[in-house]
Amino acid sequence: MTPVNDLYECQLQQTSKNDLLVSMSKQSRKFGVPDELANLYEFANSLDFRHFTHFGVQHPQSDALSGPKALGDWLAEHGMGEGGAKITPAMFHTALRLRGALRAYLQCEPAERRRNRDVLGALDGALEPFPLRVEARAGRGAMLAAVRRDALAGLSAIAIEVHDGTLAGTLDRLKMCASEECRRVFYDRSKPSTRRWCMATLCGNRMKTRAYRERQREAK
Repeated sequence: MTPVNDLYECQLQQTSKNDLLVSMSKQSRKFGVPDELANLYEFANSLDFRHFTHFGVQHPQSDALSGPKALGDWLAEHGMGEGGAKITPAMFHTALRLRGALRAYLQCEPAERRRNRDVLGALDGALEPFPLRVEARAGRGAMLAAVRRDALAGLSAIAIEVHDGTLAGTLDRLKMCASEECRRVFYDRSKPSTRRWCMATLCGNRMKTRAYRERQREAK
């Protein structure tokens, strides 16, 4: 994959893998998320469950997809939609269902993902509204492309990244932080791919300290 450009091509009239890649956000760049998983990373983290206290400051929980309009704005900001596109309540529900299924999938350990029928079934159902087809293009060859042509067409990029990430093995490195106070999705860049926390210095230390104190109390 070539270095990330400032802005990737996004043409919803001809949505394909290349068309749906957008510029990575500051967060995905900061944490070294590969560009081929950037949309999936951003979408999963549009729901922020973090509620820990750091240096005396409580982290506020938030949801970037708080309603149909917010979803439309989010898609436009991430290059997966056009500003002012009409998002119906049914479309909004479809998007939330996809996000929920993805987060449940990423919360599982990679080995469990392949055998948890409930999680796989939920993800399969959530991906069904985003059918793909193989499209042949001059100079690009065959690639996956979206079938949808409505306001949710951009979310087909997520389905493409799930497919391509599974084949490449990179999806196994996209995980959810093991801290119940965080649940942030992160990309595990460790060589053995065994990280459990998004940041060892924050969530990791917090969890280890808590476990140590619990052992001390039990010892007494």
